[in-house]
Amino acid sequence: MNIRVLRTEWKRSVAPWAGAVVLAGALAFLYLLDAGWWTGTTAWTAQWTSLALWTRAVLFYLWPLAVGLGALQGLRDHRSKMSELLSTTSRPARHRAAALAGTVAISLASAFGLLVLVGGVQVLAHTDYTHLGWLPISLVGAFSLVAGAVLGMGAGRALPSPLTPPLLTMVAFAFTALMHASLGQTRTTTAEGIPVTEPKQISLLSPVVADVTNAFVTLSASVHVGQTIWLLGVAATGFALLVAATRRARLLALTPVLAGATIALLVLPSDPSRIYVRDEAAAASVCDGPVCVAREHRARLAGLVGPGKEALRLLRGALGGRAPVSVRENTAVQAEGTTPRWSRGTVLFGFDDDVITDAKGEELTWALIAKGMVPGCAPVGWFSAGEEDVAQTVAVGWVLGDLKSLPSTQSAGLRHEFDTEARAVWKDLEALPRTEQVSRVNAMRAAALSCRGNTLDALKGGVSG
Repeated sequence: MNIRVLRTEWKRSVAPWAGAVVLAGALAFLYLLDAGWWTGTTAWTAQWTSLALWTRAVLFYLWPLAVGLGALQGLRDHRSKMSELLSTTSRPARHRAAALAGTVAISLASAFGLLVLVGGVQVLAHTDYTHLGWLPISLVGAFSLVAGAVLGMGAGRALPSPLTPPLLTMVAFAFTALMHASLGQTRTTTAEGIPVTEPKQISLLSPVVADVTNAFVTLSASVHVGQTIWLLGVAATGFALLVAATRRARLLALTPVLAGATIALLVLPSDPSRIYVRDEAAAASVCDGPVCVAREHRARLAGLVGPGKEALRLLRGALGGRAPVSVRENTAVQAEGTTPRWSRGTVLFGFDDDVITDAKGEELTWALIAKGMVPGCAPVGWFSAGEEDVAQTVAVGWVLGDLKSLPSTQSAGLRHEFDTEARAVWKDLEALPRTEQVSRVNAMRAAALSCRGNTLDALKGGVSG
């Protein structure tokens, strides 16, 4: 296959339009919708793995389009009524199919590569942590577009009807939707009674991945291998359908996709905990004395050291021997809906925590004290606001000796409501003897760290658990 042939196919095929639709559609989706891919440490421009995962998530819409555009291209010979003429030429059918598929493949892969490049330029501006662990995620994403388009081309040639492209697009979209809804997900209930969904093994046959909710999560190597095997089968079947001239050949062309699915399901992990795994390299600790962050966020350590050490000093003065001795970014990866786990000796925090996100300087010290006293017991992946926020505010005021309004991403009205309630609890606590104050604070912190009982009730002198 030479450059002249590719240039000719480029002019005659839907390849340039396919690339343009994929790139423009993805950028429009990412830039025009204000959603999770713009938020916090998991934003698509915040770090490399999040970039790769979010661009894979967008395939929910792009992959069916690639399949449909491929099917449209597969109708070309039938529309031009050249099928019989081409079959009489000396040039092997596989050569013509390779030129056609290669042109569309280059266009789609380039479009996806440009999408990653646009995000990558912004990632470079936001982090100094670079690695190649994200590359397999993006390579599989690009290959999925190519394989889907080739399958569409083969189907379009095997079923030369004007209805084939729209119907195939709808089938591909239904497939991705089902893989991430009822067919590909298992609904379970956690020990805490929280309803959650977990991906089944079969859902990995879709190129789409789940939304990014943790900065330290990546796909396991077995997922990359299994999906690559499956996509090779899809692409092989599409190419075989492109060159098939008889009904028997078209039936035999289905062999690669069936074999690919069988082998892939043997390789892909069946345990949900082995699909999305902790990125150990990104989560490794980088420390300055007792203050540590994940390697992925090492650029933020300098701004955390001073407030972190000051928070530890104030906590030690208030709690004595019960005080935590270190501040550490929480890099644990827990299943959605489970109860978070906290440490008595370490202040665990996340840069996406409500009280931490916008905090700087002195306010960051208050926020770290809040995380050390009442870290929060909302189930992983869930958000709650209410009594724990009030308890946090009172606890920080008790440590500082003065009630403060904590930094927050919540609305000003909601924050004012919490501060008003906290002021009443604070006054009652301040009026008690010091020994009773210490007793209530210890009971509150015990309930907060174990996530058993009500922290605010313990602070008010009620039963905590």
